[in-house]
Amino acid sequence: MPVLPSCLLEPLWDQFAALLPEHVDTQPLGCHNPRIPDRIVFERVIAALVHGSGYERIADRQCSDRTVRRRVKYWSQLGMAEQVHGLALQAYDRMIGLQLHELSVDGCITKAPCGGKRAGRSPVDRGKQGLKRSVATEARGVPIGLVELVSAGANRHDSPLLVPTLEAAKKQVGVFPEQVNVNLDRGYDSDKTRAALEELGFTGEIARKGVPAPIQAGKRWVVERSHAWMNGFGKLRRCTEKRQCVVDFYLYLSAAIVTLRMLVRRATPVYRWDGRSTTKRLE
Repeated sequence: MPVLPSCLLEPLWDQFAALLPEHVDTQPLGCHNPRIPDRIVFERVIAALVHGSGYERIADRQCSDRTVRRRVKYWSQLGMAEQVHGLALQAYDRMIGLQLHELSVDGCITKAPCGGKRAGRSPVDRGKQGLKRSVATEARGVPIGLVELVSAGANRHDSPLLVPTLEAAKKQVGVFPEQVNVNLDRGYDSDKTRAALEELGFTGEIARKGVPAPIQAGKRWVVERSHAWMNGFGKLRRCTEKRQCVVDFYLYLSAAIVTLRMLVRRATPVYRWDGRSTTKRLE
């Protein structure tokens, strides 16, 4: 069984391959082992992202774990996943339309047992190493805000990550509408947060402290759903990567897959194309 359905894997690979620079062989004698094709390595990377397994477990006779590590490091330094996520957002906006008048922002804490530059003590996991990511979504839950400043140690509070998250969203989607409302939970209930939103020209609907959350969930439930979708990827749920660029690579790649999945689901009843999904459920 494939790690991702073909309706997701094929368009994702097509955009990824189009961004790859042409490889130039610098071996003068040409007597070294042939280079592993990027498609084979890409499938191993997707398997590592979905299952969260180590590279040694997904390595085989076609591709070694060292090859996967080298290629992931190279692709992350090129910013490949960020570019693919941007292309997925452009395709969604062109075919379905991003609803940017309502934004939702929230953070999520995940495990990072191997530590690293982005890891910190988790306040909800007995002080073990963890990561915190802050994600901004549009009205339907499409993740639009993910950059390097957004992933941080688990001991960071959500509110200081709000402005970098919104700036990341603006960088990815371009110009926002004149009227933008940001939906936040009670962890952002402070005068500093309201001042930051006013400075950015946004209005805010912030849950108040002391009031039960289910009563005032409002429109921000979509970002909770997006976090749940991203936590479905084993590499994010329990990140064993230490390099900062590699952590961001997997964050962007997961956001691109979530965006592409939402695009396929919403475009299937409206558009017709070769290789489109024939099932109502995309795992």
